[in-house]
Parts: sequence; structure tokens; C-alpha cells
Amino acid sequence: MKILVLNCGSSSIKYQLYSEANDEWAVLGKGAIEKIGLKGSFLKHEKESGEKVLLEGEILDHQTGIDYIMGVLTSERHGCLKGLEELDAVGHRVVHGGEEFNSSVFITPEVIRKMEECIELAPLHNPPNLKGVYAVQQLLPGIPQVGVFDTAFHQSMPKKAYMYAIPATLYKKYGIRRYGFHGTSHRYVSERACEMVNLDFQKARIISCHLGNGASIAAIMDGHSVDTSMGFTPLEGLIMGTRAGDLDLGAVTFIMDKEMIGTRSASVLFNKHSGLLGVSGISSDMREVHDAADKGNAMAQLSIEMYNYRIKKYIGSYIAAMGGVDLIIFTGGIGENATYIRAGVLNQMEFFGIEIDEDINAAIHGKEKVISKPESRVKVLVVPTNEELVIAKDTKEIVAEMSNR
Repeated sequence: MKILVLNCGSSSIKYQLYSEANDEWAVLGKGAIEKIGLKGSFLKHEKESGEKVLLEGEILDHQTGIDYIMGVLTSERHGCLKGLEELDAVGHRVVHGGEEFNSSVFITPEVIRKMEECIELAPLHNPPNLKGVYAVQQLLPGIPQVGVFDTAFHQSMPKKAYMYAIPATLYKKYGIRRYGFHGTSHRYVSERACEMVNLDFQKARIISCHLGNGASIAAIMDGHSVDTSMGFTPLEGLIMGTRAGDLDLGAVTFIMDKEMIGTRSASVLFNKHSGLLGVSGISSDMREVHDAADKGNAMAQLSIEMYNYRIKKYIGSYIAAMGGVDLIIFTGGIGENATYIRAGVLNQMEFFGIEIDEDINAAIHGKEKVISKPESRVKVLVVPTNEELVIAKDTKEIVAEMSNR
């Protein structure tokens, strides 16, 4: 079976083409289109052999972009398909499924209508996700499509975790509650970590730390998400590259009054100019902030200390909420590679039974590895995320179910 996985952003499309036989999965090709609708748009493609190619051209919209991808995948020089008829299904990453979707779904006209209703919950993300669905409908009419939602994994949270202490009428009218994001990543790494240490996923207490430019933590108990740091939007929770994370609402209204700004400007301030960038004044990239801290920049050092402290507080609160923890996982670009962040977060947490091996931790960059000491009661692991594989597997399973009906 051959499945194309699409992740459509506002001006980009990431893709991976999977081949599956007897539950063995291989990536035949992958890549990304950048600057859709802008000057200088291009496609980066990598073949199964590792050979890379850069193709430049005018890519005005998502349909043109996906048509471009199909052309590359079937080209004699760069492709890995003899023709599009070899393609069995398309899986889409969709950011927000609201309360409507608690699992991946076969895309039908009714599902599309419900996805469109979720646009107001994720106005920056869901429209381009849907553009990918529309484009495939036009280019490959009749091919099965599946939607995999970032929010779905967290739909198992109990009400006490997802409700906000605001008038209940606002939840009923507008759906204002904690939804959580990065669900596909948290699901993959938590299941994979249990496989690595031979632990039953359905009986484990897990804290998954997805640390990238966007960052979130999930508490996973008995195979279900029971809490997560991101909320109604991806702004809540941890300090991120440019997002403030948890912030006193009184401070928000105070700043709006003093700076005489409206909701749009406030949203830009707290989503685009805060976080590591706002505190350090240097960059939203942890590597650049760390370099500046190493050179003695006090604000860069403070931003890292704040970043670590916020993660540490969430880990502690989730240990309390679950009555303990068996596994702690680090994933995402920072979680997988920033050894100093992992060490800083878990420093002085031995009383929880968390002891990392400093030498092993310092040597691990982007590879699967247990980094805790053998005697540590809590296992700590680095697990590179693979959301695309989850989407491909869900797509295969759902398409198979539909064909058997």
C-alpha cells in the first residue's frame, strides 16, 4: 500500500510518501514546498536513497503545489511512482478537530463540513489544512482521504482538566475549553517509549515533553491523555520560541490599556514577540539563545532558566495529578537535541526517583535512547517524534475498515 501524507501550512506543504507491506513501512520520498503564493517559491525533495533536489518555480496556491508534488513523485528522474494510480490513499494532518473529532476519520463531505466549522477555533491552521483536502479532491477525485487531528488524542481529558473557571455559558456558546495540541506526537512517542522499555502502555504513567519552537507537555495515564499544557489555543502553557505561555490575564488587559492596542495587536505581541525572543531580545531559536548565554548574555541565560523552570513545574504538577510517573519523554527539535535543557529541567529531581546519566544524556542528539541511570525509579527517554508515520498508519487502518464495510 502506498500512502501520501500531507501537512499543509499557510504558505507551505510538507509531504512524505510511504510504502507498506506486511506492516513494514518505508519512506519512498519526502520533501516540502515553501513560499506558496510568494515570490521565490520552491520545492525540496529527498528520494529514498537520500539524494536531494531543489526545484524552483511559481507556485501560486496549494492545488498547484500538490500538483507539483505529484509531478515530482511520478517523474522519471526524481520520482518513486510509475503513475498516480499506484497511490492508494492520502492522509492529512489537521490541527483542530474541536470536540467533534476524538479520533482520525475517513474524509467525507459531512466530515469536511464539520472541519470547516472548526475554522474559527484555529483560523491560522485549519484553512490551509482544508486546502490540501480540496486540492486532492480536484487532482485525484475518488482517492480515499483521511484526516488526523492534533487535538484528537487529548479528547480523553476529564472535565476537571479541560474546563476553564469562566461562566459555563461561554463554554456552551463558543466551546471555550482546553483542547491541547501536538496530540499525534505525544501519542507516537509515548507508545514508542513503552515499546523501548517493555512497559504496558495501557498501564503506564507517562509525561511527554514535546519541545520545539512550539512546545507542550502531556500527562498520559493508562493509555489516555489526562492533561496537557496547551489550552484553547497553542499559546497557553510552556514558554516557547515566540509565545509567552502561561500569563496573568490581568497583565494582558493592563498591557493593552497602557500600550493602547486592540485584540489583534495583543495576539501578535503574545504569539510572535514573546517567549524566548521576548525575554532574551536575541532570537526565538534556542541554539542562538544558548550561544549568547554561553558568551555571558544575562538575559539569554535568564530566558533559558525560565524555560527550564516552567517545564519543571509542569512535570511536578503532572506527577502529583497522576500519583506518580513511570516514564518521562523528551521529543521535538529542542527535546531531542538540547542536552543542556534536558539536564537543566531534571536537575535536583532525584527525590521523585528521577536520575539521568549525565554522560549518556550529553551524547544523545536526535536518537532513541534511555538516558536515565539503571537505578532510576523513573525511566527518562529521548524519542524522536514521527507524526507522519502515525498519520500513514491511521490512514491505512481507516481505509481498510471502509473497504471492508
